[in-house]
Amino acid sequence: MTAPLPDAAPTNWVDRHAPEALRPWLKLGRFDRPTGVWLLMLPGWQGIALAAAAAEQRLPDPRLLLLFLLGAALMRAAGCAYNDIVDRDFDAKVARTAGRPIPSGQISVGQAWGFVVACCLISLAILLSFPPLAIALGAGSLLLVAAYPFMKRITWWPQAWLGLTFNWGALLGFAAATGTLGWPAILLYASGIFWTLGYDTIYAVQDLEDDALAGVKSSARRLGDAAPRAVLGFYAAATFLALAAAYTAGLGPLFWPPAALFALHLSRQAQRLDLSDTGRALALFKSNALAGFILFVAACAGGWRP
Repeated sequence: MTAPLPDAAPTNWVDRHAPEALRPWLKLGRFDRPTGVWLLMLPGWQGIALAAAAAEQRLPDPRLLLLFLLGAALMRAAGCAYNDIVDRDFDAKVARTAGRPIPSGQISVGQAWGFVVACCLISLAILLSFPPLAIALGAGSLLLVAAYPFMKRITWWPQAWLGLTFNWGALLGFAAATGTLGWPAILLYASGIFWTLGYDTIYAVQDLEDDALAGVKSSARRLGDAAPRAVLGFYAAATFLALAAAYTAGLGPLFWPPAALFALHLSRQAQRLDLSDTGRALALFKSNALAGFILFVAACAGGWRP
């Protein structure tokens, strides 16, 4: 029987309920750790909601929300599997990742490539239902995804590249809803980049010692003791840019109360970050699913004008 991976909840549904033969595959796609799905999906939902609010449609299209949920789950699974293929030698040296299906020998590299292709083909079918601009944006995101695993080898800021990648959905969601782009979508995308830079720096705190031994670069290692202050700065930039996106989209006054809650949530994360407490770092990272959902609610609320 396979044991839960270190950054998965001991009571996760994969280890509790999934058939034994499927567990390595579900873990390869990180389905035992759904936080990443929400963090990839929510920028897309925010972009869809922002577009609906700007067009005074009040509520976002539920069909688009569902398609983005499915697409995020599949592309996150494909991206994680691809990342594990590229990083299999590094992962074997890091305690938190050594038990993953590829470095532990549960799934071969060839089998993992088959998993990546299958997820991408299903995602492509979803993408082709969108307007032409959204299709082009979706295709363009593959360049970001393909380059990401190599960033930790060449820059101290792979978290910034993850921000470019994970928040591409803000542009894609806006384009899927409207067939166009504009300043609200661009500002929301910029906000998401800083948001991800903050929460993935928190995530990297878990691996400070192992990353140093393995020669893996990260913003947490580069910032050192200044990481909590830097995270606060990243989150301040994310908040400012999210407010700018709402302002340029002409959102109504109901946007502002949940937006204030979003800002408070992020500031509390930075205040509670302790570089010596890896358990707290993981909990703070996971709480960003709630933070992103709050901003989505804010965008929906901003569509309701008196």
